[in-house]
Amino acid sequence: MTPAPLYAVVCHSTTRLVLAACSRTCHARWLKIKPLVTSSTYASLTSRHSALGERGSEDHMCYRRTADVLHLPSRNLTTGQPGWYESMANSQPIHLTEQLLVTVQQATGLPWWASIICTTAALRTAVTLPLAVYQMVIIAKVEGLQVEIAGLAKRLSYEVSIRAKQQGWSEKTCRYHFKKNLRRIVSELYVRDNCHPFKASLLVWVQLPMWVSLSLALRNLSTGRAGSPSAIQEELAAGGALWFPDLTLPDSTWVMPVSLGLINLLIIEMFALRRPEVSKFQKFVTNFLRGISVAMIPIAATVPSSMTVYWLSSSCVGLVHNLVLRSPRFRQLCRVPATRSDSDTPYRDMAAAFVAKYLK
Repeated sequence: MTPAPLYAVVCHSTTRLVLAACSRTCHARWLKIKPLVTSSTYASLTSRHSALGERGSEDHMCYRRTADVLHLPSRNLTTGQPGWYESMANSQPIHLTEQLLVTVQQATGLPWWASIICTTAALRTAVTLPLAVYQMVIIAKVEGLQVEIAGLAKRLSYEVSIRAKQQGWSEKTCRYHFKKNLRRIVSELYVRDNCHPFKASLLVWVQLPMWVSLSLALRNLSTGRAGSPSAIQEELAAGGALWFPDLTLPDSTWVMPVSLGLINLLIIEMFALRRPEVSKFQKFVTNFLRGISVAMIPIAATVPSSMTVYWLSSSCVGLVHNLVLRSPRFRQLCRVPATRSDSDTPYRDMAAAFVAKYLK
């Protein structure tokens, strides 16, 4: 029969080996391990330990250390933590967007496909259209400053050349002082006219989060994830029309995905035709956006039709807004400053550029 202290030492060594193996296997996470020493074993070891005499205190300390190791605090092993996508889909802004979509549908009484289109048109007209007008104002002001900047640059170049002769500057030093002072002058002009080019990017910083929020909200409502009510999912399943009667399923005909890609490409070409002479970076950005538009076709064919309806309606509204923003009357109504690149017949010029580029 094994003495109690020796048994305790064996248990202590075995437990350390088990814990070391578990920590290597589970990346240092605690495992919920059942104690190896039961109450009856503990009583038996205690009675044996009391009969060991003078060696009892030392062996008792050994056993206490073993018991402390055996009775470890148990923690559950949790490896299924949600990723960044699921965390974002379950965030408070997405849930608020879900409530907005449900409230609009219940208030209007429209079928879900029509409610999605109306909500998209209302949000883009009330939020993104004013920001697009503000963007045009900033771009027009920046473009109007180019003549003044060119004149100041010539004057600055003359002053730097005179100072270089006086101080004996090298060509590299002249370029440094010219660029430094020109940046300062341009910055002062932007502040004077309140038209820093970064303000023109405000539309992107608002439109992109809104697009993501509505997409994830429709995805949650269509799939029943992130705690969305199942009754809404059932309504979406019967809230389609024509060839997409079920908004919770993808569009198997690919009509909406292909239409989405074509409309996005048309919007990109409208901007590309406006400026025939562009830099290499602008060409890269244009080709990159074309690639995204083509890649959106298979993506739209795999998501619920409710998301595809939103994406398609958003692109259609964006196309209409871009055409309206080209109108000289609308630009005058919004008090957009006139520039040298403005045309009295923008639609005719656009059609002629399209024919010259693609049909000849």
